[in-house]
Amino acid sequence: MAAEAPNVVVVDDEKDVADLHTAWLQDSYDVQTAYDGAEALEILTEDVSVVLLDREMPDQSGDDMLEKIRSEGLECRVAMVTGLEPEFDIIQMGFDTYLVKPSSKEELRATVERLLTIGSIDASLQKYFALASKLAVLEAAKSKCELESSREYAKLTNEFENCRNQSEWLLAQLDAEDYRVLFRDLDPSALDSDTHPTADNGQSGRPDCDSPTG
Repeated sequence: MAAEAPNVVVVDDEKDVADLHTAWLQDSYDVQTAYDGAEALEILTEDVSVVLLDREMPDQSGDDMLEKIRSEGLECRVAMVTGLEPEFDIIQMGFDTYLVKPSSKEELRATVERLLTIGSIDASLQKYFALASKLAVLEAAKSKCELESSREYAKLTNEFENCRNQSEWLLAQLDAEDYRVLFRDLDPSALDSDTHPTADNGQSGRPDCDSPTG
């Protein structure tokens, strides 16, 4: 492994899952594996670039781990890699992106690539991407009715639009490859329109407000 390879930490209390994710990444990155929160805290240093963090762990939840990472000022980028479908509580969380298990090797590697790109861009664009990512995962998981009735979602949308307006010039400075890496899993048609670069506001097969649910 080359000395300059980015440092990635995989945190998951399911040993088989953690080991599999490590195996998928270790040919390209310097990967360390932790099977609980306490072990993860011992290996999280300023040299770590990316953390893939399970949300459900018995000793400390991924939510608690994330708070500690941010409160200690570590500059690593964080993906929640979890079996939990996203709820509106994710809006207040300080992760960069959210990946629902089971994930494929390609998805996991693309997530790490994206997080490394995020780590190299301006802080305001980091915030922009985190907001766009939360919108995307919520719009993929929730019905149109649920989104329209959520105050948290409305606030998130407003915050995203404000951030987008403030970040337009910086977005224009991204080279084509960085732009592709950051937004390839979001709605490609929206990237070239006046709407935000997220999923399609409940048009992904989820029922809308007037559709029967049973």
